[in-house]
Amino acid sequence: MKYNSILATDMDYTLLMPGRDVTPENARAVRALRENGVAFTLATGRSSFLVGKYAEDLGIDIPIITGNGGALYDPVAKRDLMSKDIPEAKFRTLMETMLSRKIDATIYSVSGIYFSPDSSRRAFCEDYNAGVAPEDRIPLFGFGGDELARETIPAFNKFLLIAPPEDFVAELKADKNLTVVSSAPAFYDVMTADVSKGDALLELADYLGIPRENTFASGDSENDLTMLESAAYGIAMADSDADVISAASFVTSTCEEDGFARAVFDYVIPKVRSFT
Repeated sequence: MKYNSILATDMDYTLLMPGRDVTPENARAVRALRENGVAFTLATGRSSFLVGKYAEDLGIDIPIITGNGGALYDPVAKRDLMSKDIPEAKFRTLMETMLSRKIDATIYSVSGIYFSPDSSRRAFCEDYNAGVAPEDRIPLFGFGGDELARETIPAFNKFLLIAPPEDFVAELKADKNLTVVSSAPAFYDVMTADVSKGDALLELADYLGIPRENTFASGDSENDLTMLESAAYGIAMADSDADVISAASFVTSTCEEDGFARAVFDYVIPKVRSFT
């Protein structure tokens, strides 16, 4: 299908509440976008392995931005198209520090999702696996000192850190070779330098032949800020971070109030119709 515009949305606390399905009203809004020539996709901090069932339920037929722009996933072919990986030497140094400080870390790779010995995130991924067909389940692995000592390790594109020490976060943010953003309270995403949802959205629009002036983005957290700033039209949830609200062209209601659907019907579709 030929699209004239694109809307990329964050997932958690924007399109859906964590651990829940997309509501019927938000799913109806996604269908309405497509009927009005708007390409719809997800732009999430999640791993590519954690988006498949939503892509299928929503009929997404264009690439999905995952890992905060660190990877691009084709939901039709069910394969990663691109992964901006953390250089191996940098990864080994960071992982050694995290293991020694017993930091709660989940690590994303195109080969699966890995967990530090102190990770609390494994149950979330196991719950996802319980709701999908066996062939769509996430490969889950532990990652400790034994794995780090191996000569060959997988390539990784993101760390998700939960409640890390403040001094460690400050150290990561001062590293010019890394991108560090918050994706939820006490959640920090760590990627290689120059990775962002904003750049990924514009690159995807160019790939699809959609004018950048016809780009929309919706989100709520710090990791969504570049996307709202890069898009021609940014949409913030009512309970978004203050900087996200300041960057938005339109502020909708909260996720729990189906704010995504409200933005689609009250703002995006009327705006798109004015393009023609």
